[in-house]
Order: sequence, then structure tokens, then C-alpha cells
Amino acid sequence: MEFGINFFPTVGPDDKPAGTYFDEALRLAELAEDLGFDHVKTVEHYFFKYGGYSPDPVTFLAAVAARTRRIKLVTGAVIPAFTHPLKLAGKLAMLDNISKGRLQVGFGRAFLPDEFDAFELSMDESRPRFAESLRACQRLWAEENVVWEGDFYRFGPVTLLPRPYQRPHPRILVAAAITPSSCEQAGRDGHGLLLVPSISKREKVQEMLTLYRKAYAEAGHEPGGDEVHMSYNCYLSEDAGEAHAQGKEYSQRTNSVMVDAVAAWGQRRSEGYEGYEKIVDRIAKADFDRSLAENKVLVGTPAEVVERLRTIREWFGDVTISLQVISGNPAFEESVRTMRLFSEQVLPHFRDQD
Repeated sequence: MEFGINFFPTVGPDDKPAGTYFDEALRLAELAEDLGFDHVKTVEHYFFKYGGYSPDPVTFLAAVAARTRRIKLVTGAVIPAFTHPLKLAGKLAMLDNISKGRLQVGFGRAFLPDEFDAFELSMDESRPRFAESLRACQRLWAEENVVWEGDFYRFGPVTLLPRPYQRPHPRILVAAAITPSSCEQAGRDGHGLLLVPSISKREKVQEMLTLYRKAYAEAGHEPGGDEVHMSYNCYLSEDAGEAHAQGKEYSQRTNSVMVDAVAAWGQRRSEGYEGYEKIVDRIAKADFDRSLAENKVLVGTPAEVVERLRTIREWFGDVTISLQVISGNPAFEESVRTMRLFSEQVLPHFRDQD
């Protein structure tokens, strides 16, 4: 198993100035490399405390690239619907070169109605727009004199500069939330997968993984390339009571800012997002103690988290785990402690594949 840090901010100006947030996040990214973590990841969101301090993952990861030498850089995920593919492919190719090939590109459809409204885009078009943009980026990276005649974009012939450092292009990961068909398509296309298991029942996640891995194998892609990333809120302390109490507080803070971000789903319906109208009620009913019992959060002492991860590996296989150590806005020193405890007392158990 591999492990990394996922920067999912859940703060606004009244909680922490943006300059302070970025200073702390970059220091944590450097620490992640020093402690032997495998990747640094960040999201793309707008306007709300739920991710709003990260409107451009590429900018943040470029700063991380300048401060590190080894660790992978992962967009988790960029939203192609909000950026023209010529611009997006070029920005990502720059980052791939700046980092000397450490980039993995996660693409996502987005799911917040307010974001689509602000960009004046129809949510009903999000799936075909996503597919077209992703394919356009692939061609721009891999080919020269590209001519594109799609439903949403037309351009060419153009040859993207700079060319990607990795050839034909960086590893692609596709974000999937609750839609099994998205997992199947990612497998057929030979891409990796980004999942958030906390929002679904274990059996649903296993179903999605089975569909993904079966589609990947049947399409004849390279064995071992079916990479799966899973993100978990993480809080560690050597005192179990403290870990559970603080982990619960930060989880509840995260839920409260998410409720605000998804509120528009209370009045919105979209054929491209079947079932999302239930998301407001689902988040409102979130129960930390149940999530802890179901191994949907990595909270506890190092020994407890080792056992949780062993169970997760039994359920889902050797997936890549992204630790959300800043969600809920813990103090910087608490995030440092979580990372150090994980590196020193948890990570070695899974490096040896015991």
C-alpha cells in the first residue's frame, strides 16, 4: 500500500487567512516528503469553506514541486469543465516538467450546483463535457498538430507546448463518487480511480471496485495499472480518548461546511446526478461514531489505525490511501503530530506487507 497527504481545506477568512493556510500547507507538504509519504494531493473547489481555498490545484502543486524532490504530485481532482482543454493541458504539462515527471492528473466532473451556475454551465452536460475535455487533454499531450471537432470545443491544428515530461502523458486518475458506470468507464479507458469511501456503504464501494477492476482487465490494459486512491479523514494521538474526541470535533466541522456547499441540492435536480438530491439529508445525518465503527475515518491511536487499515486492505485490496490531516481545521501542530505518528508507527506495518 502507498500513503500520501490530501489537502482538502475546510476554512475561510474568519477561520484562517489564506496566506497562513498556504504557508502551513506547504510546510506540511515538505514534511510529507521528509517522513516518507508517497504523494501530496489537493482538490479544486470554489466559493465555499468546503475546498474554496483551493481553486487551482496546479498552482499549489507547483509550489510543492519547488520545495520537494521525490514525492508524487496528484490533482485530486482538476475540473476540466471549468477550464478550456488548451489551457488545462498546457498548465498540467508545465507542472509535469517543473516536477520532472512526478505528476499524476486526477480529473473530476464536479458536483456542486453553485459552481456550475457561476461558470454558466449546465449540470446536465457535465458527463459529456468531462469525457470530451479529458480526451482532448490526452490528445494534446500525446500528439502533434491536433485538430479537435467536438460538441463543446473546436480548435486546431495545434501542437501543445511544452510537451509533457512523461510520455505519452502523466498518469490519469478519474474521480468517481457514487456512480458505478463511472468506475467501469475508467477501467475500460485504462485510467486509475479516485474514490471517497466515506460516502458509500462498504458493499457499494466493493461493487464499484469489482466493476472497475473487471473492466480494466477485460480491456487488456497493463497488469498492475489499475491504481485506486481512497481519501480518509485522519487524526492520530497516543491518547485514544483525545484522538476520538478531537477527531469527532474536526469531522463535525467538516460536515458543517459541506452542508453549506451542497445546500443547493435541496432545490436542484439533474439527470446527470441521479440521487444527489439526497446528499443534503445524508450529510445532515452523518454520525461520527458510526463512521468510526465502519472504518470510514482513520482516527485513533497508531495501533488502532493499523488495525483499521488492515481491515480496509482486506475489504478493498492494496489501494493507495490519502490522509486528510487538515480537514476540520485542526491546529498546525496537531496535523504535524498526526503525520509523524502515522509515519513512525503505522506506515512501517504496510511497507512490509505484513
